[in-house]
Amino acid sequence: MSSNHEVNLTTNYLGLKLRSPLVASAGPLCKDIDHIRRMEDAGVSAIVLHSLFEEQIEMESEDLDRSLEAGSQSYAESLTYLPEMGAYNMGPDAYLNHLRKAKEAVTVPVIASLNGNSMGGWIRYARMMEDAGADGLELNVYDLPTDPDFTGAQIEADCINLVKHVVKSVHIPVAVKIGPFFSSIPNMVRRFSDAGAKGVVLFNRFYQPDFDLQTLEVVPDLLLSNSSELLLRLHWTAICYGKVHCDLAITGGVHSAFDVLKSMMAGARVAMMTSVMLRRGIGFVTEIERELKAWMQENEYDSIQQMQGSMSYQSVPNTSAFERGNYMRVLSSYALKSRVM
Repeated sequence: MSSNHEVNLTTNYLGLKLRSPLVASAGPLCKDIDHIRRMEDAGVSAIVLHSLFEEQIEMESEDLDRSLEAGSQSYAESLTYLPEMGAYNMGPDAYLNHLRKAKEAVTVPVIASLNGNSMGGWIRYARMMEDAGADGLELNVYDLPTDPDFTGAQIEADCINLVKHVVKSVHIPVAVKIGPFFSSIPNMVRRFSDAGAKGVVLFNRFYQPDFDLQTLEVVPDLLLSNSSELLLRLHWTAICYGKVHCDLAITGGVHSAFDVLKSMMAGARVAMMTSVMLRRGIGFVTEIERELKAWMQENEYDSIQQMQGSMSYQSVPNTSAFERGNYMRVLSSYALKSRVM
């Protein structure tokens, strides 16, 4: 086979045929229509918009209630009481308008993202996003329980119930983006799939606040991801592959063509990225695609689909690499390296 034969990068995700597995994950770059156009030009095959948070929806509602209340006392001045949505990110109306503009700006699929905390909020805005033209919906499950009386079983049941209701309320495909802290990742992925989710995205990053010793305040702390974070995603994707009916997506730690290749071999349909575009520019996606094709040609792969799942738990001859035996092997290998040094 010729080393420069044409390779097929197409993949299927959420029932959508994509030109490649390179997908823009939800992030700040997706708030700008020009950036979205540049992503498509660079080779991104689908775009997940930044999340609309239900807290933003609630804030708009509360501000509007206060405005109307104040306006009832002085109708002539009531318009001056309307809330200024630009003060915090993007409100729901602005988000839906942005979604419509994004759909008009590009030909690749645009997936809306919703981060909610109540059944009513999720369902209502899921429908509105569908009406605004979203090709799919990503439910961003990011809830941090602080009540010790709230059990893990309750959290899991609430998440599954939420997905069931949203899936029933819309006709577009729904993916669920989860964190890595469920006690049984394979069980939860299967339950999400059984609840009707067409995809599960592994994993949401856990943003942890820091302590400012000068002001004695708890402050947000955001660091861009790096390729080392990919390992956790590869591990669980490889274990879940073939055991669930839904598509698997990897997000977090995808920074190079090699990271994309590993993601595909673990069993992902797409590899999502944001940090690498923030760090190296949107145009770097073109370089990732070029290197992806070059590696596949050199190693005689005809298509992305040919390699998907080839290094998964069900495909490798020695599954202990994914199990407890790997724990002992890793520790012993480090000890041997230390002696050599």
